[in-house]
Amino acid sequence: MAENDFPGWHGTTIIGVKKGGEVVIAGDGQVSLGQTVIKGTARKVRRLSPGGFEIVAGFAGSTADAFTLLERLEAKLEATPGQLARASVELAKDWRTDKYLQKLEAMLIVTDGVDMFVITGAGDVLEPEHDVAAIGSGGNFALAAARAMMDSDKSAEQVARDAMAIAADICVYTNGNLTVERIAK
Repeated sequence: MAENDFPGWHGTTIIGVKKGGEVVIAGDGQVSLGQTVIKGTARKVRRLSPGGFEIVAGFAGSTADAFTLLERLEAKLEATPGQLARASVELAKDWRTDKYLQKLEAMLIVTDGVDMFVITGAGDVLEPEHDVAAIGSGGNFALAAARAMMDSDKSAEQVARDAMAIAADICVYTNGNLTVERIAK
């Protein structure tokens, strides 16, 4: 099998929903290699506490790359306690300009319970419109489903869970085994 014939890792749907004074980040547990499910119980949403400042982060892409980015984000947050926006921008700048970091293939959704950002390797720090963000292979399905539910009486967690269920029904790289973390300020 030639190097460019390798099927590649696929999978992950991560959604962030901000509603009713709380933010929920949910992620599925599926990791696929080509058409094969390698693992169905991966944990792609993490709670971090750099310097006593609590954030929740979800990642899509290469796990090792995502953990590298999470470690860098923690360091940025320790240098700028309580300033998620500033730490996110500093991480994105490093990611965009550092030759080592440029090769990392992952995306992050991060929140401190007040702000929510999508951080990409293109140097983007995006605050989502409509208080919903989604990344990964089923991200567009989850995003559309969540946006349709935002005016309902459902809580942030229920919107995230229902949107993930819809994405899992559509995207073959997404399963219904969720990790859900909630944070409120």
